[in-house]
Amino acid sequence: MSEHVAFRPRTTASPSAPENEPAPEPGLLEFPQDRTCPYHPPAAYDPLRSGRPLSRVSLFDGRSVWVVSGHAEARALLADPRLSADRQNPAFPLPNKRFTGLKDRRTALLGVDDPEHHVQRRMLIPSFTLKRTAALRPRIQETVDRLIDAMVARGPRAELVGAFALPVPSMVICALLGVPYADHEFFEEQSRRLLRGPERADVEEARERINGYLRDLIERKRRDPGDGLLDELVTERLERGETDVDELVSLAAILLIAGHETTANMISLGTFTLLNHPEQREELRADPSLISAAVEELMRFLSIADGLLRVATEDIEIGGVTIRPDDGVVFSTSVINRDGAVFADPDALDWHRPTRHHLAFGFGIHQCLGQNLARAEMEIALATLFERLPGLRLAADPDRIPFKSGDTIQGMLELPVAW
Repeated sequence: MSEHVAFRPRTTASPSAPENEPAPEPGLLEFPQDRTCPYHPPAAYDPLRSGRPLSRVSLFDGRSVWVVSGHAEARALLADPRLSADRQNPAFPLPNKRFTGLKDRRTALLGVDDPEHHVQRRMLIPSFTLKRTAALRPRIQETVDRLIDAMVARGPRAELVGAFALPVPSMVICALLGVPYADHEFFEEQSRRLLRGPERADVEEARERINGYLRDLIERKRRDPGDGLLDELVTERLERGETDVDELVSLAAILLIAGHETTANMISLGTFTLLNHPEQREELRADPSLISAAVEELMRFLSIADGLLRVATEDIEIGGVTIRPDDGVVFSTSVINRDGAVFADPDALDWHRPTRHHLAFGFGIHQCLGQNLARAEMEIALATLFERLPGLRLAADPDRIPFKSGDTIQGMLELPVAW
């Protein structure tokens, strides 16, 4: 297997904590931390990989929480109803200061527990089945081809995040939801501010602007329905009184933001990773049937959603420790998916390993609803990109290309390429 490049950190700076915030408990690892190499866990997490499956770490505000690093323990806890995803719970942990302004906001699907979560998920499941995703594949392929055609016409260089990795899932989720793609610059910018700030005011304002946009869009769809998922929810759920506007706005926001942010980061970081692993890239090009396995392995290897958050509602005995009520629990996905007891040679990129039991999409009732769509988008985007542009290469030194900080979804800020 190819050795990874020795990267220097090139992330965006996170705002420093104010002086009046409590200092972290002495001796505890601060969580989260920036990666040094964009496709490997932070080097500072090494003690988590060699120690117990649950450890104590310190968050930005000095609060001590449990971090889960063992694969078996993570699966058990993510399926345990004694851990809550309710972000309005005063004890719910936060990864950074800028998200504190959202604690009093209801977050549909991701931030609620059963039975409310079950009702919301049931409304959406029919639109994200394997059958529905298979029907979308021709549209995804057409979108990918069109974007590559445009890149080639402008070539032989491009910034791949803006020209390809972000537009692919944005176009697809807009078509699925019935959101005008003409508005993509607005919601992409607001999504960036919501997830990365840098300040609390940016996050709060972005949330309000996205909600306002979706509220107006829903009202337009009530008057003149189209054929997207959002139109279906308006006609079949909202108008029948099975949901209200606030819940529908919150659901639409989650689908719109998660539907393009996560996959865009996987496409950009997946491309960067392949360009730094030429043996695996050539094996994939020589045998396109490996693409499904390659996407699963990239999901495991990259673990872009690194730091799932929960809060305990009851005592939980696991991994030789007791989690108490109101204890915060953080799942370090990048470490969990490198558990050597489950994945042999976990730091190697290997298309031939069985990886379907990775936790990149989460586990339990909150497992990613759109995982079938995300897989289809990644398979088509990566396979077509390297087939159409066999000479694709980085157009800058790898250690000079900026990537995202550790307290947000992992990915590339930009990706200059040539062919």
